[in-house]
Amino acid sequence: MKRFEEDIRKANRIGITGHVRPDGDCTSSCLALYNYLQENYNADRTKTIDLHLEPIAEPFRFLTSSNCIQSDYKDEEPYDLFFALDCGSLDRLGAAQYYAMQAKKTVNIDHHISNTGFASVTLMVSDSSSTCEVLYDLFDVDKISKATAEALYLGIVHDTGVFKHSNTTEKTMAIAGKLITLGATPNKIIDETFYQKTFVQNQVLGRCLLESILLLDGKIIVSSISKRAQNFYNVVPSDLDGVIDQLRITKGVEVAIFLREDDVQEYKVSMRSNGIVDVSKIAVFFGGGGHILAAGCSMKGSLHDVINNLTIGIEHQLKNAEKC
Repeated sequence: MKRFEEDIRKANRIGITGHVRPDGDCTSSCLALYNYLQENYNADRTKTIDLHLEPIAEPFRFLTSSNCIQSDYKDEEPYDLFFALDCGSLDRLGAAQYYAMQAKKTVNIDHHISNTGFASVTLMVSDSSSTCEVLYDLFDVDKISKATAEALYLGIVHDTGVFKHSNTTEKTMAIAGKLITLGATPNKIIDETFYQKTFVQNQVLGRCLLESILLLDGKIIVSSISKRAQNFYNVVPSDLDGVIDQLRITKGVEVAIFLREDDVQEYKVSMRSNGIVDVSKIAVFFGGGGHILAAGCSMKGSLHDVINNLTIGIEHQLKNAEKC
C-alpha cells in the first residue's frame, strides 16, 4: 500500500490499460483505478491520468468516467507510471503494449495464475476472485467513493458469476458487502450487466446451445459460432458472453468449450472446468492463459482440428484423475 501511494505521488504522467476485448473485471478494474486516482491524487488536476482501453460493452457504460476511455491509441510521450490491469502477458495488451514498453515504470495488477510477470512490478494474487478484489486491498477504504465502489462491485460480480464460482470466498463476500455500504447497487449491477440480454443475444445463445455436441461420453461439451453466423445476427464478441457458462452447467459435463471464429480458420477459445480438469494448462500450452477453472486462448486451423487438439489434453487429465 505504501509503495503504491509513493509511486502515484511521484508520477506526473500516469497511464492505465487492460487486456484486449475487455470483460467486466477488466473494464471495472480500469475504471475503479482511474476514479480512485483522480479523486484522491489529482484533485488539483496537475497530473495527467489517461485510460486506454478498447471499446467497452454497452451495459458497462453507466460506470462513472467510462466517457473518459481513450480507444484510439494515439502516440503519447512516455508515462512515468503505467498500470496494466487484469492482464497476464504483454501481448494481451494489444495496441496499448506500446505504452507499457515506453513507460518509465510499469505495474501489473492481476489475479491470473498464468501471469508471465512482464512488468517492472507485478502484483498477482491468484486466490483473489478478481482484479477488482486485488485493487480493493490496495485502496484506502475510507477513500473509496460511490463511483469506485460500483466499479469494483461490478468486476467482482462478473468474475465470480454472481458469487457462484469457486473463486468466491468469505473475503470476497465481505468485500462485496462493504462495497454495498459504500454505494454500490446490487440489483442494477447484477440484473442490467450480467443477466439482462437483448432478443438477439438470446437467439444466439439458443443457437449455440442447439448446435452443441457432447464428447468423451458426455464429459466434454463443445459449441462454436462461425464468423458468418455472427455477421448474420450482427453480434459483437460481448454479445456471446454467457454462452460458455451456460454450457458448463450441463449435467455430467466436466469441461465446456466455446469456439468463436474471428477469421478464416482462426478461433477464440473459451474453456470452463467443473473441477477435475485444469483448463489453464491447456490454454497455456496453446499460448493463452487464465485460471484452473476458466481459461482461454486463440488457435488456428479447421474447427475439427482445433477441437481435437483441445480434447487430447483434457482427455489425458481426465484419465489421470480416474487412476487416482
